[in-house]
Amino acid sequence: MRIDLSDIEAAQRVIIGQADATPMFASPFMTAAAGQPFWYKCELMQPIGAFKLRGAMNAVANLPEGTRGVTCCSTGNHGRGVAYAAAKAGLRAVICMSELVPGAKVEGIKALGAEVRIVGRSQDDAQIEVLRLVAEEGLAEISPFDDRHVIAGQGTIGLEMLAVCPELEAIYVPLSGGGLAAGVAIAAKALSPAIKVYGISMESGAAMYESLQAGAPVDVKEWPSLADSLGGGIGLNNRFSFALCQGLLDDVVLVSEAEIYHAMQVLFYEDRMVAEGGSVVALAAMLTGKLPKPQGPVATILSGRNADMAQVSRIMAGQSVMLGGVELKGRPYGT
Repeated sequence: MRIDLSDIEAAQRVIIGQADATPMFASPFMTAAAGQPFWYKCELMQPIGAFKLRGAMNAVANLPEGTRGVTCCSTGNHGRGVAYAAAKAGLRAVICMSELVPGAKVEGIKALGAEVRIVGRSQDDAQIEVLRLVAEEGLAEISPFDDRHVIAGQGTIGLEMLAVCPELEAIYVPLSGGGLAAGVAIAAKALSPAIKVYGISMESGAAMYESLQAGAPVDVKEWPSLADSLGGGIGLNNRFSFALCQGLLDDVVLVSEAEIYHAMQVLFYEDRMVAEGGSVVALAAMLTGKLPKPQGPVATILSGRNADMAQVSRIMAGQSVMLGGVELKGRPYGT
């Protein structure tokens, strides 16, 4: 089944007044660093603190009549979105996550009234419980990225970005399972065919990057990361997001944990904003010269703010943080 601009425009009508119209502005600091206007689309201002609300609300609105409840696997933000949308619709929600998901995200989902199941050490492990809930309890699955209504919902971000700045040369999208990147690329390239769309991810456990390199979906080991929201596999039976990313992304760039650490500091000290590590990967890529020097305005999506604040506090103080059993050395900002 094809996903095109008409699907995204339909999603825009579904989410209007509930999950749309987040702020967008050009960062003075990143504009100076890029040499061209560098815009932020502030999806961290969503009611759940992340862009995932768009796709979740569109997917829930398109469920078959008589659906008894919903389930999904999540690294945190999709689970929040599904929990929020299900509560609005009066549906039961069961969110399945691995042990790698930070506790703050687990508690945030519970606070929205959803049931939480912690299963195994990877998103693939959590997916097994999702499939059981579908088969045995009749719940409807809403994939974090491989669902046409989810992709269309995320694509509304692209419509809004081009409405604010139609002359954008490129959009830099945090890349995980590819639902955000696919949706934004469909919308952006339909409205502005010459625009470039880059996916940005972390160096370890970037499932879509590894799958694109292999030419087909592959399993990738998950690692603790400051960009934990970008973790997880894309599914070996991926129906939509892999092919869309393969066909629409102009390139994929990877950044290190140290580069993400520094980019989180940049956003805080220069723009006075707190975001998850997965939100700032484009800043990291631009600041380290991993992206082509732009010749016109560019933009990225600050995808979420649901960070572990104890970890954020250590990063802003320039202290070391632990990722699993590995210490990431800290460095005070500006030194």
